[in-house]
Amino acid sequence: MDAFCTTNSLDHDGSRADALTIDTQVTRAERAQSIHEDEGNAAVELVSIMAAASNPVSPGPPSPPLDQSRMQDFVPPTRPSSTPFPQPEPRSTELRCISCPTSRFMNSNTSESAGLPTIQSAGASVDMSLNDLPTEIHECILDHLFGFRVSTTSKSSITRWGTALRHPRRRELSELSLVSAAWRILIQERLYRHIKLKASVESLRGSIAYFATRPHLRSYVKHLEIWFPVFHPKYRPLALSNANTLPTVTPDGLTTASYVLPMDNCSLEEAFYFVAETLPEVCVLTLEGGERKKAPKVRHWVRDPGGQRVRVMPKVQSVRTLICKGQWNLIRGVEDFETIMSALPSLQEWHGSYSKPKSKSYITMASILAKPMRLTSLDLCIEGDYRRELSFPAYFLKVSNRVHFCSRLAHGAASPSLEHISYTGRVCKQFFIDLMAKHKDPRQSRLKSIDITVKNCCRQVAHWNESGSGITDMNFINAFEELVIAGIRALGRLKSVEHLRIRYVDLDSPFPPLNPHFVLRNGWCSGVWSDAIIAEMNRARPNARFEELSESFGEVAFRKDGRMTFTPEFPTSTSKAISLKLSNYALLSAGISIS
Repeated sequence: MDAFCTTNSLDHDGSRADALTIDTQVTRAERAQSIHEDEGNAAVELVSIMAAASNPVSPGPPSPPLDQSRMQDFVPPTRPSSTPFPQPEPRSTELRCISCPTSRFMNSNTSESAGLPTIQSAGASVDMSLNDLPTEIHECILDHLFGFRVSTTSKSSITRWGTALRHPRRRELSELSLVSAAWRILIQERLYRHIKLKASVESLRGSIAYFATRPHLRSYVKHLEIWFPVFHPKYRPLALSNANTLPTVTPDGLTTASYVLPMDNCSLEEAFYFVAETLPEVCVLTLEGGERKKAPKVRHWVRDPGGQRVRVMPKVQSVRTLICKGQWNLIRGVEDFETIMSALPSLQEWHGSYSKPKSKSYITMASILAKPMRLTSLDLCIEGDYRRELSFPAYFLKVSNRVHFCSRLAHGAASPSLEHISYTGRVCKQFFIDLMAKHKDPRQSRLKSIDITVKNCCRQVAHWNESGSGITDMNFINAFEELVIAGIRALGRLKSVEHLRIRYVDLDSPFPPLNPHFVLRNGWCSGVWSDAIIAEMNRARPNARFEELSESFGEVAFRKDGRMTFTPEFPTSTSKAISLKLSNYALLSAGISIS
């Protein structure tokens, strides 16, 4: 009995201990819940204060008491109807990388896709591929690889058209068209934008067959170059060759190569027919005649018309710009020029350049410029070697005895439709004098820019050594000053001219920044100046101003050996000086060389 009582007492005491423990836990839980509720109330108050501070509204119901413990009793203030956004947008501070998807940012459908990058927006995943990018992004990527394209209507240099034509990895770039359907179109537009073909019958036949099976590529071609070979190698067996001829290794074995006139060249009639029928979107056409000693003239017709039979060239309506390289082999008379112009009724720009200076080039162009033209832009380069001369060459003396080319050039520049003229060759002040005389009514003139690169200034001299050029020849400097003054005087009559540049380029100059030049652009002048030039500028264009008028070129010092050192005042990093006083060129004359 005592034992039982003792055991019962132990059980009772254990129950009491358990009861005390439970009561203690309950008490602690109640206290924790009370603290949690107090913290919740504080958090609610903080949220309401922050919401009220970040979203200002008109006065509403009063705020709940501080001892309120339930969220459902809180009534948020009412936003006025005039507020553009009735509900505040949810704000997320989580940053996610769209190029590194992980399992928690992708749903089951996205994870099963072909590894495409996803963009997370408001808890939903969006699959995107390369084709989903805007076309502008594709264009920027391909411009970085191929080079930036120039618009077909741009006045920029035509030489920038062929960025992909001579790209060293052109074949690898063509394989990028397999990336996607969008890239195939964009890359083919760039690859076929500028193509170059050999002017042979076999080459034209192959091109016709090629575009016949791929008609969608025809509209991509915008610039077409056709070059006429002036010779090609002719191979003979080694046993039949002369002993003085060097052997050449070919796939057929040892042979000797001798160059002969090509027999498979096509005519201009066939070339124009190919362009008109095969490439309807060509707007720039380049004809390269080539250059060699006694080179043959490019045939204009398939067969010689003979007699009085009239032939008509095929019409190419889309071509607006014609570029003639090696023009002597293409145009040797007025009839040749008229034949080519008849095939291009929409022509607006003509760029003509000669490979070598000839007297016949000046005489032929003098006859062509005397005829009326319907062009808006003329770019003519007769002598582009950019080397100074000791005297006039013999071939130009032949030209001066027959015609004054500057007067004929002024007649071409006075064309009513001409807006831009660029000329490289020999010119003097007579060009601007006759240009003013041709414009009887300056209000009808459309000429906007004149760009002249001077080879030498034609002038009357007493001795042969007085007709040279260069910065050390004061006779040339004086003639250049007269040319600039005549050009400024013409600006007073030709109010439509906004840009005038007259420059002399000498690649052998001891100091190229001193090459004389004059530029008028946007009402600002730079280059050579003198009191006569400033006085004429104030009369012709009173609003025009020089950017800077420097009295000296820089510091000049003489060595013991008689040579002169030159330290310019203007920065040598620039290609040209802003201000060059003409009287300072006298320091460079008298045969003193610059180191």
